[in-house]
Amino acid sequence: MKKVFITLLLFRVIGAYAQTNLDAYIKTALNNNETIKQQQFLLTKSLYVLKEAKSLFLPSVGFNATYTVADGGRKIDFPVGNLLNPVYKMLNQMTGTNNFPQVQNQSILLNPNNFYDAKIRTTYPILNAEIEYNRKIKKQQYDLQKIEISLYKRELVKEVKNAYYKYLQACEAVNIYQTALSLVKENLRVNTSLFNNQKVNRTAVVRSDNEVSKYNALLESSIQIQNNAKAYFNFLLNTDLNTEIIIDSINAVPVDLLLTDTTVAKREELVKLKEALAINQNITALAKSYKRPKLYSFVDLGTQAFDFKVNNKSFYYLAGISLEWNIFSGNKNKYKIRQAEADGKVLQSQTSYVEQQLKLQLTTFTNSFKAAIAQYNAAQSQVVSSQKYYNDIFRLYKEGMAIYIELLDAQNQWIDAQLQANIALFDTWISFTAIERANASFNLQ
Repeated sequence: MKKVFITLLLFRVIGAYAQTNLDAYIKTALNNNETIKQQQFLLTKSLYVLKEAKSLFLPSVGFNATYTVADGGRKIDFPVGNLLNPVYKMLNQMTGTNNFPQVQNQSILLNPNNFYDAKIRTTYPILNAEIEYNRKIKKQQYDLQKIEISLYKRELVKEVKNAYYKYLQACEAVNIYQTALSLVKENLRVNTSLFNNQKVNRTAVVRSDNEVSKYNALLESSIQIQNNAKAYFNFLLNTDLNTEIIIDSINAVPVDLLLTDTTVAKREELVKLKEALAINQNITALAKSYKRPKLYSFVDLGTQAFDFKVNNKSFYYLAGISLEWNIFSGNKNKYKIRQAEADGKVLQSQTSYVEQQLKLQLTTFTNSFKAAIAQYNAAQSQVVSSQKYYNDIFRLYKEGMAIYIELLDAQNQWIDAQLQANIALFDTWISFTAIERANASFNLQ
C-alpha cells in the first residue's frame, strides 16, 4: 500500500511539472524579447568598459613629432670674435698669411629655428591606486548589468507563465460553455418533444430557447477572451499574434514544494542593491586614494636636429620617473569622501527596507497560494455535488416529477461550479508562479 501511495505521489508531481510546451515557450520568449536583447547590448558595452579599465595597467606607447620655426625673442650674446680674433691675428702675423680670418661675435636665438624633434614615448604606471579602484568598479558595474538582465528575465518568465495559464483557463471556459450549449440544446429538444405530447406548456420551450441564446452569447464572449489571451501570450513571445498555441494538459494543482523556501536572498532586487553597496565602498576607497602617491615611468626614443638632418648625432633617448602626490586641494577630496559615505548609508537603508518588503511579499503570496488550494478543493467538491444534483433533477423532470425551473436551477449550478473550479485550478498555478517569482526559485539557465 505504501508503494502505491508513493507511486501516485510521483505521478502527481510529474503531472504537475511536465509542462514541456510551456518550458519551450519560455525559452522562445527569453530568446526573442527585444528588451533583453537591448540589455545584452548594454552588457557587451559594460564588458568593453571593463576591458578599457584593465588596459590602463598596460604600457602606453605614442609617437610625437614637432617642427619649429622661430625669429625674435630672447637671445644669448656669445663674444666669439673678441675671444678668437686676437689669436687669429697673431697667427696670421707669424705665418705671413691670411689663413685665419676674423670672426664676428654671435647672438644666438633661444627659440630653435628650423628645428624638429620626433620621438616615441612609452609610459607605464608603477603605482596608481585610482586605476585599481577604477577596474574594480567597472567589474562590479558589469556584474550589475548581468543582474539587471536576470531581473528582467525572471519578470518575463512570470508574465509568460501567467499569460499561459490564463489562456488555458480561457480554453477550458470555452469547452465548458460548449458543453453547456449542447446541454441546453438537448433540453430544448426534450421540452419541445414534451410540449408536442402536451406534457409541458409553451413556457418551458420558450425558456429553453432563451437558454440556448444565452449560452451562445456566453460562448462567443469566452472565445473572444480566449483570442485576447492568445494574442497577449504571443505578444510576450514576440511572435505573430494569431499563432496557435500548443497547450499542456493541466488537471491538478501544483505540489507545494516551494513553500519550504522562505528566503529572499536570491532575489535580483536584493542582490542588485548589495552589489551597488559594494560599488559604493570602492567609490569611497577611490575618493580616499588621493592620500597615496602616483608613480609613473617613461622612456623617450627619438631624433632631433636642425634642417631635418638625421644622423648618428641626432638620435637620443631620455628616461625618467614621475612622482605625483596631492598634499592639499582645499578639502575637495574630503568632501568627496563624505558624499560617498552618505550614499553608502542610503544604500544600506534601502537594502534593509527592500529585504523586508520582499519577505512580506513572499509571505503574502504563500498565504494566497494556500487559500487558492483550499478554494480549489471546495470548488471540486461543488462540481461533484452539483452534477449529481443535476442528474437527479433531470431524471425527475423527464418523469414529470419536477418543474422546469428546478431543472434550470440545477443546470446553472452545475455549469457555474465547473467555471469556478476552472478558475480555482489556474488560480493555484498563478499563485504558485507568484511564489516562484518571490523566492527566485525558477532556474533561468
